[in-house]
Amino acid sequence: MIMSGTEQMEWNGNHGNHVFDTMPLIPLQSLPRACPPQMKVPPTSCGIYNYYHTHCVSVCQVSHRSTQRLVNVTVRKQEQRWWDRLTLQERKPLFLAPDFDRWLDESDAEMELQAKEEEKINKVSIESRIRKDPYLGLKKGYLFMYNLVQFLGFSWIFVNMTVRLFILGQDSFYDTFHTIADMMYFCQMMAVAEVMNPLVGLVKTGVFPAMIQVVGRNVILFVIFGSLEEMQNKAVVFFVFYLWSTIEIFRYPFYMLACIDTDWKLLTWLRYSIWMPLYPLGVLAEAIAVIQSLPIFDETRLYSIPLPTVLGSSFSFSFTLKIYLALMFLGLFINFRHLFRQRRRRMRSRKRKMN
Repeated sequence: MIMSGTEQMEWNGNHGNHVFDTMPLIPLQSLPRACPPQMKVPPTSCGIYNYYHTHCVSVCQVSHRSTQRLVNVTVRKQEQRWWDRLTLQERKPLFLAPDFDRWLDESDAEMELQAKEEEKINKVSIESRIRKDPYLGLKKGYLFMYNLVQFLGFSWIFVNMTVRLFILGQDSFYDTFHTIADMMYFCQMMAVAEVMNPLVGLVKTGVFPAMIQVVGRNVILFVIFGSLEEMQNKAVVFFVFYLWSTIEIFRYPFYMLACIDTDWKLLTWLRYSIWMPLYPLGVLAEAIAVIQSLPIFDETRLYSIPLPTVLGSSFSFSFTLKIYLALMFLGLFINFRHLFRQRRRRMRSRKRKMN
């Protein structure tokens, strides 16, 4: 492919500081054999630079950007003034033609510059009206450290369980609680801050979805697993902890990087996509844990409330858990819808930025 003067070069605009040209690229074999060599300009930076500095009126700097069919050239003028013509010679070259669709004369360019200046003034005016938060840096620092600590905690849980699974196999299922519980207690107690943060305005998210997740997990961890030694040796503990940690090792680093205005495409996609299979599986594992604990609570009468003789012997805690079991799936629906809306909103904004 070469640039040829036998094709029309379009002069797109004569702005105050710059001139814009477009040259077509055509196959070498399509040129006439008798085409004068001076009409052929090699598509290199040196060739374009030399051509414009030799033939144009008053050139300070030449830059170009090539595509498969065109070469777009930007010529910066030595002085801010309007050119009556592009080339030094008074007679217009045969290959030069104005592109009237994109042409700007002096009055049009002045209006464009005036509009840009007004836009800048309006932007500065709007920014000056918005009250800057003096504690913004402190808030971002707190959120960054919180998400970092949670990420490290759940990463430790995930790596520890994965290594034990490869080394011990299925035997690692039955002592997961005794190995992981302390770190999981710490992370879930820290997670209470996820309900407090939107309440005090630190983050812009719904309080209710966060409360559903935090309260639901803490019931499973502290009431079901923590209170019943019989539940601590069951395999369901492994699956609950593993699913929780798998979700969080992608969620917390995403929020952590958001505090410093950083966006990793892969991490963003994982944060807004990986929950779709894992979140329902986590709720299913929690439901299995609740079902397995019902006969144990009935047998031990733990957390049962004594009642007067007229009303009966006691109010069994297992009945409360049965109600909670139904509410778990209602919470799954609410949070699933909330997360899906978040994902759709995020993916739409990313598509707009790409376009």
